Amino acid sequence: MRNARRAIDLIGQTDLLRVNSLSELTGCEILIKLESQNPGGSIKDRAALQMITDAMARGELRPGMTVVEGTAGNTGIGLAIVARGFGLDMLAVMPNDQSPEKERMIALHGAQLKTVNPVPFRDENHFYHTARRLAESRADYWWANQFENTSNLRAHYLHTGPEIWQQTDGNIDILVSVAGTGGTIAGNSMFLKEQNPEIQVWLTDPNGSGIFSYLKTGEYIADGSSMTEGIGIMRLVENFKQARIDAAVNLPDQDLISMSRHVREHDGIVLGSSSALNLAGALQAAALHGPGKTIVTFACDLGERSASKLYNPDYLRSRGLSDQAEPVTELLARYYQAGDKVWYR
Repeated sequence: MRNARRAIDLIGQTDLLRVNSLSELTGCEILIKLESQNPGGSIKDRAALQMITDAMARGELRPGMTVVEGTAGNTGIGLAIVARGFGLDMLAVMPNDQSPEKERMIALHGAQLKTVNPVPFRDENHFYHTARRLAESRADYWWANQFENTSNLRAHYLHTGPEIWQQTDGNIDILVSVAGTGGTIAGNSMFLKEQNPEIQVWLTDPNGSGIFSYLKTGEYIADGSSMTEGIGIMRLVENFKQARIDAAVNLPDQDLISMSRHVREHDGIVLGSSSALNLAGALQAAALHGPGKTIVTFACDLGERSASKLYNPDYLRSRGLSDQAEPVTELLARYYQAGDKVWYR
């Protein structure tokens, strides 16, 4: 139990939860770190706090200034909360195809929201470039630049990784994570491998992202698309450069649908799309490395933020996806046979 004077003082120190159904099925200890417990409901609160406190310590960001960031949603929510805690304003630039739940949260936390059409990164109207231009237009604006700002990964190197090490008493064999900016997987992998170089770090990549291809071939090539928001990138950014990854797997949206339905029914856990993808990656790692392994992954945010997509049958049908879950035993059997589809360093 903690007492705090500000909401931002409650960022971090999140719990680990054993996923009983998957642990018993695989013979592994499969644990999820409940980042939804952060005040803004996501793991991005950590990066938001570190980016702002580091910028203030350097004198780049001062009271009365406005934080500007391009975001798929969760970083914007986190920055809005942290900015308010330090007496700063916040302007979030967001693609207009993200979940309405995230748009509402950014506004509720007092930030200004500018939405733009979703376009490829090479287009100057992309949300990233729009945020950069806005930040450069005024002296009292500060651009968080979460992709290239390595305070992002520092949040996890200084805090998340040590928490995981302490909570598992150092008994962790595999860390599984998706990547958006790469800050989570970079900071955690750096810290944990300093404690034990034998820890395996697995990246789970959705369709539509080029990271899996980059690790295999050195080129960012994407196939298809995914409903996941803020996950997967098509360029090498500074945070991801520092990730220490041993294995990677590319999984389709139908797998994360099946995983989300399974843990909701059997474990009483409602996951968002990126969290369900993480847990599917953990199941893949368990299939190929277990039993007897301790595997840690992340519940990245609040599951209800995916209500309009992951838990909406009409939306799923519009993407050619089924709301009917594949039994997790069949998913596991398929993963046992998929060793040749996993990239290993």
